[in-house]
Formats: sequence, structure tokens, C-alpha cells
Amino acid sequence: MGAQCCITLSGQIRFISRDTGDSDSDNSSDCEFVAPSRAPIPDLNPDVKNLKKSDIFTAVMRSSGRWSDKRWLTMMKPTVPNMLVKRELGLNRQQQFSHGDQCLLNSKYLPNKMEKICSYHHKAFCGSYSADGNVFLSACQDQHLRVYDTSDDEFKVIKCIRARDVGWSILDTAFSPDGRYAAYSSWSDCIHISNIYGDHDIHEALHLNPGDHSFCIFSLMFSYDNKEILGGANDGNIYVYDREANKRTLKIDAHDDDVNTVRFADFSSQILYSGGDDGLCKVWDRRTLREERPIPVGVLAGHSDGITYIDSKGDARFFISNSKDQTLKLWDVRCFSDQTGVEETKKVVSSQRWDYRWQQVPRRMARKKELKGDTSVMTYRGHCVLHTLIRCKFSPETSTGQRYVYSGCATGSVVVYDLLTGQVACRLEGHNSCTRDVSWHPYKNTIISTSWDGTLGRWYYHDHAARGTDPDEVSMRCEGRGESLRRKIALVNPRKEKSFPALFD
Repeated sequence: MGAQCCITLSGQIRFISRDTGDSDSDNSSDCEFVAPSRAPIPDLNPDVKNLKKSDIFTAVMRSSGRWSDKRWLTMMKPTVPNMLVKRELGLNRQQQFSHGDQCLLNSKYLPNKMEKICSYHHKAFCGSYSADGNVFLSACQDQHLRVYDTSDDEFKVIKCIRARDVGWSILDTAFSPDGRYAAYSSWSDCIHISNIYGDHDIHEALHLNPGDHSFCIFSLMFSYDNKEILGGANDGNIYVYDREANKRTLKIDAHDDDVNTVRFADFSSQILYSGGDDGLCKVWDRRTLREERPIPVGVLAGHSDGITYIDSKGDARFFISNSKDQTLKLWDVRCFSDQTGVEETKKVVSSQRWDYRWQQVPRRMARKKELKGDTSVMTYRGHCVLHTLIRCKFSPETSTGQRYVYSGCATGSVVVYDLLTGQVACRLEGHNSCTRDVSWHPYKNTIISTSWDGTLGRWYYHDHAARGTDPDEVSMRCEGRGESLRRKIALVNPRKEKSFPALFD
């Protein structure tokens, strides 16, 4: 029989076994004091075999500027001076940087330094930029939502919203597509919605009528047409609230356990994803959803523990999922799992005998083991998922070409992975407690981390060496590399050299 341990909570004592545990996610009995998380072990040799066969490999290579004429790539590495020379020589189209070139340049200046921009007296749970990056919304365990104006890179509070009917903490927030409203959820039978702008405050409760049991929406999202709100709940159901009809229109029996995360796949809001504590990711078609016959389009199996978060690439084809099995996976919705794979995942998940809220990660989780029927495209290892529903997301299309996927971490870090190699591109360490939420600015190389240490951290690029910032120095280096490149071009194609005589002289 496993040894018992005593954990003191807020006003109560709980006894748990080292060998047993429940699978509930963020809840009202979450631990206030948890042991420091062990540093995760990164995967030094990720398996990219399936990834290279997928068309996302080519798509991201192109969008992030890494797809290039191999002959020219062998002449010059994609450094900033070399890319400037390449542009001046007309080796790229129209002698200007393409979107891919801009993304490649941005990749040289990933965030590496943090400044604390906000401090609270309680745990911070949620933090996200609006679609245009001009507003940031945070939610804290002190039952307040704070709206910041970030249009000039300064975090200025423009509104503080006192949340209603909060059980323990606000657990998720969402912006409406027009940016005028914010919705939030907690241990409550309602989703609440409040206006961000305007002279008069609007604060409404959207009743979901789940029943008599203790109820919580762990994840919510507006449809892109602003007509519906999607929610995933602790009773295993997906809820759809119609804003025009002002009522719940659907309650879908989706998973065998908590639905921890829901997401619309793209701007059409017709395809949606869900992930639960049963370890499965499911794909649904909004047009065919029926309460009496809740049949998903397909199921994706491969995780060995519950799903904590899902983020869509935005193309209705690829998405990523974070899991308590300490991995992040990339999925292609055209490659569903068969029944054997689904049953294997259910079997492994049901055999788990640890509680990620209170206990350290079992050492067996560190072993690389692929489940039978795993149809994921890629698996990323190197972050720690403990204590709460830690989020993972794609980096922005505009500034990075979605070259990266990134996640919070129970150690307090932000872990950024190169999507195409599986390697950790950077590990941003600055918080003293679990980083639950992360948000990359849609247009700038800035990441906001939301941590249980009660702070928001803004990560930005800082040149520690302070070299190469002088325009004259960059110009001199470019001229020197231009002469070197001229000689290389002459060896490969003498006619090419003659077509740019002015640039070489």
C-alpha cells in the first residue's frame, strides 16, 4: 500500500496516496503550496520522420523564409549582413525583403530578456493579446480582470472588471472578434461577459443550465462571426451559447472525462477541436452537431494522459495539444486514429496513478514511448505540465511564419520550440512559479508570460553584446561580404556578375 502524505490547503487538509490520484483539472481544491517542479529533460534527438513527410513542413519552410535556392544558400548563410547584400544584388524578387525574409530576420531576434510589467497579490491565471495587439487582458485569482492598453508598448490599465460568481479563480478568458467584449469562466453555471469600452458598464451572465452538479467551464472561445460562444466543461460536455438567441443551444456529450480545452479550427467557425482528460483530441463539424447523436468527425489518439490545451494553426488542418504526459504534439486532422489507437490511449490514461496537481512527474514519463495507433505528426519534449492547465500556442504568422510553437512550464519558464526540428529554440527563465499562460504579440517579437508568482513578464530581445548596432559598422561588413559574394558568383555564373556592375563597384 502506498505511503500517505498530508497536504495543507486553504482551510482544509487533504490526504492522498503516492500511488493514486484523481484526474480533475483546475478546481477549487487546487493546492496553494506545491513542491518545486523538477527541470524537464529536453529531447536531444527528436524524431522528425513523419514531420518531413507532411505538407506543413514545406508550408512553414516557405512562410518562415527557410525555403531558398540551395545554390545561393551554399554561398551565403542567412545572416543579417548577407541578407542585406542579397537584397542589394537583386538575388531576391523586386530587390526587397519578402514576408519570408522578414520572418527569417525576426528569428535572429527572439525574446531573451524579461521585465516584470505587473505584479498582483494572488496567482495570475490568464493573459492574452487582442487580435490587433493593442489590448491585453489578464485574469487573476483576486477575482479581477484587468484590461491594458498596449498600443504604444506601455501597459496602461484602461479598465478593471470585478468578476462575478467566481469559484476559487477565473480559469479562462476570451476576446470577442470585434475586441469590444471579454468573456470569462470559473466554477459557475454561467459564462460572464463584460464590455471593454463605453461609458456604461455591461456585465451579463450567460446561463448554461448544466444541472445540479458542481460545474465549471475550463475553456471558452467566441466564434469568428461573434454569434456563438463555445465552452468545454468538467462534466465531459461541449456547450454552445447563441448570443443572438440569448440561450444555450447545444450540449454535446464529447468526452469520458473533463473537457479541458476547445478551439475553433479557422475563421469559418464550422470545424472545432476539443481535448479532455481522457487523453483524446476530437474534431467536430458544427453543421452536423446534434445533441441526440454526438458523433465527432474523427478522433486523434497518441497522448498517454489528459489534454490541457489545444491551439489551431488557423487552417482547419493542423493543431497542437499540450498534455499531462509532458509532451506537446502536432496533429493533422486528415490522419485520424483507428479504434485500436483510441482504445490504447484510453487504456493507458485510465492506468495512470498520479495526480499532476500535487505530485512530481513520474520518472517513467521521461521515457520516449510511442503508443500504438499514435497518429501525431510530431512530438515536442522539454517543458513541464504540472499543477494547472498550462497553455501552448503557435507563434504568429505575421512575424514568424508560425515557425515556432511555445508553451508555459511548471518550472516558471516559457519554452519555445522550433516547429520543424523539435529542438528547443529558447528557454526563457524568469518566474518563480508555474507559468500558466503565454501570449506572443501578433506583430512584434514580444511574449507576455502569466505566472502563478503573481506577475506578468514581458519578454523582448536584448543584445547583450551590443555589437553590430552601428549602421556604419553594418554597412562596412556588408560591403566586405558583397565583394566576397561577387567572387563566388563569378565562379558559378560569370554572366550574373556582369548584370550587377554598379553594385560591385
